[in-house]
Amino acid sequence: MTFALTASTEDKALHLELTPQSALDVGAAVFHGVDITPGTAIPSDGDPRIDKALPGFLFTCGPDHIRHPVQVEGATDGRRYPLHGSLSSHPARDIQIEADEGEVVCEGHVDVALAHGGTAALSRRWRADRLTGHITLDDLVTNTGEMSWPPFAMYHINFGTGLFDADTRLTGAMLPGGSVPWRFEDGDMRIFCVPAAETAAHGWAEISVGPIAALGGRSVHIRFRIDTLPWLQVWRNQSAGCAVLGIEPVSHRLAAREALIASGEAPDFAPGESVGYALSFEVR
Repeated sequence: MTFALTASTEDKALHLELTPQSALDVGAAVFHGVDITPGTAIPSDGDPRIDKALPGFLFTCGPDHIRHPVQVEGATDGRRYPLHGSLSSHPARDIQIEADEGEVVCEGHVDVALAHGGTAALSRRWRADRLTGHITLDDLVTNTGEMSWPPFAMYHINFGTGLFDADTRLTGAMLPGGSVPWRFEDGDMRIFCVPAAETAAHGWAEISVGPIAALGGRSVHIRFRIDTLPWLQVWRNQSAGCAVLGIEPVSHRLAAREALIASGEAPDFAPGESVGYALSFEVR
């Protein structure tokens, strides 16, 4: 079962399939008649939750952990934080969709059981402007348990690179020289993480992917709030059978969880405390 978030722009629709069985993340993303997601052209790290999420346009990493698994602090039973944290695959509840002439809004809530034994709640709100095709996501994560823990967040926005050609680039003020080829550096798989807050304007950073010939030479523009997502991670994989690029606004630099906590970059999050994140997408 999916919920559609559709907005019209010119004579074609921008259409996102929201997945209530997995936190109202995004499966198919059809812009100007073209699904830009990687589909089956993805790698597997052996976690079935992520194998189901990565083919889609967006999945959310956190709120208790990001990146690769590590042992839970103080655990004596071998418990580990799962790949990309605990949120993925938790179902959404109390989903509501409202539409009028101007916009479509989809809201839902996700109760999350965390790897270290705590709990969290995600309140999620998607909005699509029917006239411009501008899409926004507002998230609020609340510590609903009885223990403190450091919150982490990463948004994986996935493109199928089979749509790209030699003219397609990544453009943003946080990038070296302001722009890099989509197939940056040599080799089949590469990743980098750069600070985005220093070059952001009005509290938001922006990166674009394009031009994409299949979208009529348009680019996909991604904006994200830098007070809680001050870093941008970019990942690509063109190894055998893979054709995927990930644009990943993230709460923390690319470093070990232990190092981030020890340096004070990942302070504790008290029971009842909340933290908000926001993204937006537009094709132009």
